[in-house]
Amino acid sequence: MSDKRAARIADFIEPLRVEPGSKVRLPRDFDPGYKAGLKKGDAAALLRSGVELLAEYQQRLAAQNTYGVLLCLQALDAGGKDGTIRHVMSGVNPQGVRVSSFKVPSSEELDHDYLWRYAQRLPARGEIAIFNRSHYEEVLVVRVHPELLVRQKLPDAARGPGRWKRRYQEINDWERHLTDSGFKVVKIFLNLSKEEQRVRFLKRIDLPEKNWKFSAADVRERGYWDDYQKAFSKMLSATSTPWAPWYVVPADRKWFGRLSTAAILAHTLMEIDPQYPRLPEADRKELLVVKRDLEREAPEGLPADPYAARHPEARRAKTRGRG
Repeated sequence: MSDKRAARIADFIEPLRVEPGSKVRLPRDFDPGYKAGLKKGDAAALLRSGVELLAEYQQRLAAQNTYGVLLCLQALDAGGKDGTIRHVMSGVNPQGVRVSSFKVPSSEELDHDYLWRYAQRLPARGEIAIFNRSHYEEVLVVRVHPELLVRQKLPDAARGPGRWKRRYQEINDWERHLTDSGFKVVKIFLNLSKEEQRVRFLKRIDLPEKNWKFSAADVRERGYWDDYQKAFSKMLSATSTPWAPWYVVPADRKWFGRLSTAAILAHTLMEIDPQYPRLPEADRKELLVVKRDLEREAPEGLPADPYAARHPEARRAKTRGRG
């Protein structure tokens, strides 16, 4: 991968990054309609290129089997999480990706600490895990609806003053542990405007095939819009860290949100720069013996090694001791 391409991707996503230690105020600091001067017509080709890049790096990530990646997607209702996952991950090997959606916690999950159910869905080495909503629900929806703390069966002291500050610190420490262990944490907030949410809700009502996506509860939650903006602002300020920074992705234009998410994930994988394993010399020599045996089995008139015949560079690599 060229250094120039990596630099272009880094420059593209930099305005979306929440500087660790900064104080965020939504929507003042991040415009949901921002599009970096791009046009929708440019986005399709750029997204295809990004998806191809992700496919290449995911294959290397799985082969190396040293690092894992956790992508956390947060958004308000109709923010575009499902569509983003579908488009951005369209070209990767599904065996190496796991998507988890977190709904209302079950009775079993409530019998554990609030991070327990998320820990069960973390990626293995070589995998990309996607949280469609994540552990940040515990400082968003639970903060907007503090009555939910009662269901978590917490001791009185844990529900007292300073509880949110403690949760921010616990989450930061958990993510630091994950990154120190080789699991990169990528955090994206799809930032939707109130007007665009209204338009998308109406579309879900107007189109019969989208009715199933709409719930009256979504409109009730919309009534807490200002509370959620404050909760997101506090969360972004407290939990964007050097080891796991937040990215606020403008979501009013779906095409730009998908392109930005692909760029952020590609940037993370390029920083890891996973490599295919190199076989020890003894194993390599054994492969060459097997190769010669297979070449002897070639039918008369056909190339001994059809792949090498079509790809001369494979032969050149062999002569250099790498093929």
